[in-house]
Amino acid sequence: GTVFAMEPKGAMIDIGAKTAAFMPLQEVSINRVEALSDVLQPGEVREFFIMSEENEDGQLSLSIRRIEYQRAWERVRQLQKEDATIYSEVFATNRGGALVRVEGLRGFIPGSHISTRKPKEDLVADFLPLKFLEVDEERNRLVLSHRRALVERKMNRLEVGEVVLGTVRGIKPYGAFIDIGGVSGLLHISEISHEHIETPHTVLNVNDQMKVMIIDLDAERGRISLSTKALEPEPGDMLTDPQKVFDKAEEMAARYKQMLLEQAEENEPMGVTLD
Repeated sequence: GTVFAMEPKGAMIDIGAKTAAFMPLQEVSINRVEALSDVLQPGEVREFFIMSEENEDGQLSLSIRRIEYQRAWERVRQLQKEDATIYSEVFATNRGGALVRVEGLRGFIPGSHISTRKPKEDLVADFLPLKFLEVDEERNRLVLSHRRALVERKMNRLEVGEVVLGTVRGIKPYGAFIDIGGVSGLLHISEISHEHIETPHTVLNVNDQMKVMIIDLDAERGRISLSTKALEPEPGDMLTDPQKVFDKAEEMAARYKQMLLEQAEENEPMGVTLD
């Protein structure tokens, strides 16, 4: 269709029918616009989506927003398939989390997936790296994770068997959450020591600084598993002399890496030569 008249409430479009079609102002874009002239110009030829059948005057209603909406969902589905990291600006926050726009669509970041020490209200106008959690056009649900994007970025610089310095941020009956450079890893109770432990509280305190070794990286689920058990020179040292464990951490980690290497070599299939 060709734009031939601009009006306060919309635009008249020549689509080759007996009666000109009409596009309301709210249908001009998926994004909020102040005036038609921000998007359209008289004489411009472009695609329009037919929203409804002819009214009693024989006039069709058109939309550009519907086309942009369909293409936006196609784009975010593709980005999710590629497991892409995107950057988007927070335009509002609420009790549950933060709101952003992705390709013009409204997206939601749950509070549990926001990884920052800033008060949530102070995030407005911040650009955050994000990963997709849910893309559901039928239910109009676009859910994203800031935490997962940060964990993946951090994971790209980490490796299994590496010793890192961390701070205890939380203690649960099943283990402790350790902050390692802005992302959280789990030190499970079974990975604290070779000796049996009733509760992590008997060994660890919130805000303790400690050395831990990375034993697993799960980028897809955004999880980092940690161990001090693997760093114990003698079973039970985390209970009796944790400083000794931290002093010898790099030495014990080197042994752990060597063990992993030997296991990998043992599991490598043998080559067969045929004469």
